[in-house]
Amino acid sequence: MAAVELEWIPETLYNTAISAVVDNYIRSRRDIRSLPENIQFDVYYKLYQQGRLCQLGSEFCELEVFGKVLRALDKRHLLHHCFQALMDHGVKVASVLAYSFSRRCSYIAESDAAVKEKAIQVGFVLGGFLSDAGWYSDAEKVFLSCLQLCTLHDEMPHWFRAVECCVRLLHVRNGNCKYHLGEETFKLAQTYMDKLSKHGQQANKAALYGELCALLFAKSHYDEAYRWCIEAMKEITAGLPVRVVVDVLRQASKACVVKREFKKAEQLIKHAVYLARDHFGSKHPKYSDTLLDYGFYLLNVDNICQSVAIYQAALDIRQSVFGGKNIHVATAHEDLAYSSYVHQYSSGKFDNALFHAERAIGIITHILPEDHLLLASSKRVKALILEEIAIDCHNKETEQRLLQEAHDLHLSSLQLAKKAFGEFNVQTAKHYGNLGRLYQSMRKFKEAEEMHIKAIQIKEQLLGQEDYEVALSVGHLASLYNYDMNQYENAEKLYLRSIAIGKKLFGEGYSGLEYDYRGLIKLYNSIGNYEKVFEYHNVLSNWNRLRDRQYSVTDALEDVNTSPQSTEEVVQSFLIAQNVEGPSC
Repeated sequence: MAAVELEWIPETLYNTAISAVVDNYIRSRRDIRSLPENIQFDVYYKLYQQGRLCQLGSEFCELEVFGKVLRALDKRHLLHHCFQALMDHGVKVASVLAYSFSRRCSYIAESDAAVKEKAIQVGFVLGGFLSDAGWYSDAEKVFLSCLQLCTLHDEMPHWFRAVECCVRLLHVRNGNCKYHLGEETFKLAQTYMDKLSKHGQQANKAALYGELCALLFAKSHYDEAYRWCIEAMKEITAGLPVRVVVDVLRQASKACVVKREFKKAEQLIKHAVYLARDHFGSKHPKYSDTLLDYGFYLLNVDNICQSVAIYQAALDIRQSVFGGKNIHVATAHEDLAYSSYVHQYSSGKFDNALFHAERAIGIITHILPEDHLLLASSKRVKALILEEIAIDCHNKETEQRLLQEAHDLHLSSLQLAKKAFGEFNVQTAKHYGNLGRLYQSMRKFKEAEEMHIKAIQIKEQLLGQEDYEVALSVGHLASLYNYDMNQYENAEKLYLRSIAIGKKLFGEGYSGLEYDYRGLIKLYNSIGNYEKVFEYHNVLSNWNRLRDRQYSVTDALEDVNTSPQSTEEVVQSFLIAQNVEGPSC
């Protein structure tokens, strides 16, 4: 009988042996720890599969055991499954391991350098895993302990280690929105770089500069982020770890996007996606990282439909690796929520967007404090969605309830942003603009005008007169003047300004132009200028035909399956273009 016809297929001898060991786990526990790491992990994974999480937790909470399991590198994605299951089960394995490592470091402070070096190596692997898994606070504790060990010896090898430690520490502080501490970490890394330089030594700065770019980007210091991404690109050399190269390309692409350098951004992010898939595989978290940034690029170049597909692919990967209640999954839900909201804005079908926004908030509040900055953007997205649902609602009581909930979410987001970034920041300005739109929906027109003007003033000072963000706020103020305050002359000027910026940045087929064109049609109808009404009906018809032709065929994932250039060629192309154009900030 052919194997495919069997209703039952026997397990391999190896799996049978693993099952037998697990069946006798209590008696075999000590012997299991002496097995090679791959076999030892398979025993623990079988415990996980059988739902024996208390026993698995007791094993993983021991630093020696978990340190050995971490050496089974080809099992890393399965280890993430086990680890997340324990965290979901209430076993605080991340904090237990971080605390155990910290105590060990304090015990060996007086030991010789070799003992400390071995501990630092263990810490880098443990902290790296915790960071990859999204448990940033615990990873930070591990890296701080490593850094403390590095500072005990004022010698060149320890300076190199301290720089490496600072890079890792900066990464987790960025991930946990501890930007002030991140800036201090960068300055500390620079002091060690200077020490090395004075002794004729150089550490590669690509990863450090890439992390600084990420920090500055998060704080909306876009000019500085762009400048440092250039410095990071200059540091990409042969032999640099692929993970570092991918991360630098990702950060540089995002910096280019917000500077509206779309051709550069496209080249960088497409190569990052290709590189991550080729090196790590299509199910790896690093590949999902690149997809999220690819989605960000697509959303910003107005390829909204494809951005939704890419964000969904990234979420699928993260859910398959980390499960449900994980911060990496939450951020993917949030990105998908916003892109879905933009994609379905005209249709008014926001169920999917709302689902993902609520999932993001639910996960973050389960893991982090209620005043954590990561909640600001998730709450903002949910508020935007609720406002649109309220506008389309035919029940006045439900409409008022939804608008009030959206108002509370926007105010909470604004307070979190002001606390983190201050008044004079793009993120704060965005929240003012969102409140302006909401107050318009709540028929509080003076408050709406005040919020929009405040948003425009901040954005213009930070981003310039012709930035996309400025155009958004200008268009929203135009809508307020047109539909609710009968200030048609002011509204016309603002609409035309918004249209001019949109066309300059994105071309004639930019999706945001629809709302400005429809606004002008309504405006000219209101003042009886029917010649202009006819003109803009034609403009809108031409726009619709252009939109039908745009992005109709391209599959964004198929587009990155190959790369026409090597990494060296991509880097050189970027730097040559930069030298030709000169500094942009």
